[in-house]
Order: sequence, then C-alpha cells, then structure tokens
Amino acid sequence: MTVSAVPLSRRSAAVLGVASLAGLMMLCWPLLVRVDPGTTRVDPPFLFLALLPVVIAVVLAEVSEGGLDPRVLAVLGVLSAVNAVLRGISAGTAGIELVFFLLILAGRVMGAGFGFVLGCTSLFASALMTAGVGPWLPYQMLVAAWVGMGAGLLPRRVTGRWEIAMLAAYAVVAAYGYGILMNLSSWPFLLGVQLPGHTGSLSYVPGAPVLENLQTFLVYTLLTSTGSWDTGRALTTVVAVVVLGPAVLATLRRASRRATVVGRVDPVRA
Repeated sequence: MTVSAVPLSRRSAAVLGVASLAGLMMLCWPLLVRVDPGTTRVDPPFLFLALLPVVIAVVLAEVSEGGLDPRVLAVLGVLSAVNAVLRGISAGTAGIELVFFLLILAGRVMGAGFGFVLGCTSLFASALMTAGVGPWLPYQMLVAAWVGMGAGLLPRRVTGRWEIAMLAAYAVVAAYGYGILMNLSSWPFLLGVQLPGHTGSLSYVPGAPVLENLQTFLVYTLLTSTGSWDTGRALTTVVAVVVLGPAVLATLRRASRRATVVGRVDPVRA
C-alpha cells in the first residue's frame, strides 16, 4: 500500500513538472549554452545557480501548501536526520552511498510528494553536517528529490518479491542517473575546455555540435565515475533494498498509517 503523505493537487503537480523541466535545463547547461568558437574559458551560467534554489523553494511551498500534518512532519524530520547521518558516514568511502535506499523506500511508501521533499531535506541536512554547502548543493537536492519522487510514481499494484525487484531495478537507474546529471552540470569547469579542431581530450568543446559534446561527455563519465562512484552507489543501494527493503517497507508503512490516519479528527463529529 502506498500512502500519499504529501498529496499533490493538479496545480502542485503542474508546478512540479515545470520546475523539473527548468531544473533539467539547468543541469544540462553544457549542452544548451551557445558560445563563440575558439573560446578558451566557459563559466557556468551563474544565473542558473541563483535561480535553482528559488525554483526548489517555490516547489516545496507549493507541494506543502495544504499544510503538513504534524505526524507527517515528524516522520519527515526523522527520515531526513537518518539520511543525513547515513550520508555522512558513507559518502566518499569506496563509492558507498547509503542515502538513496531509504529515500527510495520512503518515496515508495509515502508517495511522490513526500519523496520529493525528503530528497531536498536529506541532502540539505547532510550538507550542513558535513560542511558540504557549495554551488553544487542545489543540483544535488534537486536530483535527489527526483529520485524520491520517481520511487513514489512507480506502479502501486506490484507487491511482495516483485516489488523488491522493481525497487532494486529502479535503484540502479536512479544511482547512475544521479551520477550522470551531477557530472554533466560540472563537466566543463572541472575538466576545462578544449579548442575546436583539437582532439585527444575529454574536455568540453565550446560551440561544438550537441551530439559531439554529448558523446565526449559519455566517454568522460564512463572513464571517471561509472566504474567507481556510480557503480558503488548502485550496488550499495541495490544490496540495501534487497536485504533491508522488506523490513524497512513494513516499518514505514506502519508509520505512514499512523501519520496519515491515526489522530485525524472527523469534521462531522467535531
């Protein structure tokens, strides 16, 4: 059973969709920006960095406009704190990343809206704990929010072992997708730029065709992170989902029933 702890109205869903599209464009800026051939330096569009936190704030305000039940807010706080601790003790250790399995399971149980909010709060809290606040943080928050939201949008009728298998498969896609999007947002200024006509480098080529830069980026990602960080994140998340998934799902479902059902006052009797 999936309980929508943070219900999405049609307007909220529309705002979330538009904001996600804008966020995706911000993440994919190296493929969208147009510069003069021969440029030797390309800076990220800092306007995007300024707008992205605003976009996230607007979405969070819209998603929670109906007011969060105190019990749902308490569950959100506990899960955000647990995720922050898990990320603090696991990130940077041989590519092991423990934050995503709980985010996926919580999004599955509590719904897409809750998953989106949890992704934002988990990454924000962990950044504060580990001194990881920087221009990359809004991107991390947004992509993690998509991971939680996507888990809440998975087919609801799948149960039992098939549910665990579905969540494990989704974990692989989410882990690699997170790595690809984060690499894409930082690729040009981490590796530098390459002048048009030069070969033998995995750097971003200003003014080159989109498909050419995309091919170079995919090779860069494959060589730098796919076989290490992304694969470590995927394996860790899959193992956690398979081993801990049934017990955690049962616990989250009990908590969600209490948070969304128990304690509600019947307005007729009141």
